[in-house]
Amino acid sequence: MRELAGWPRNADTRDIRDVFEQALAESGIGLPDRGLARRHALRRMAARLIDGEITPADLATDDWWETAVGTAAEQSFVALIPQCDCCIEYTLGLDQQTWAAQLRNAALALTVSPPIGPGC
Repeated sequence: MRELAGWPRNADTRDIRDVFEQALAESGIGLPDRGLARRHALRRMAARLIDGEITPADLATDDWWETAVGTAAEQSFVALIPQCDCCIEYTLGLDQQTWAAQLRNAALALTVSPPIGPGC
């Protein structure tokens, strides 16, 4: 990805971010705050789950469960995400199929809900 941006593979990501932010500023585009960015990312993760690009267990590899939500659809989705992949078996036992189905339903509800703003 860095090569696509015209930067060498070993470029410092802070330098890339600085140039990226400068380009956005010159275009009149502002970056969302961290919370809003996480909510946009949560919606994209829900779409990836529905599209089969990730598995339900993949959601437990990040801190999605800590995301500050703003809508009922976001809350329903986040409430089903375990804190870690080892928690899936511990908290769900043998009923992982039901959990996966509920998670997919919540993901679908999130993706069809009104967007929270530009970028979704």
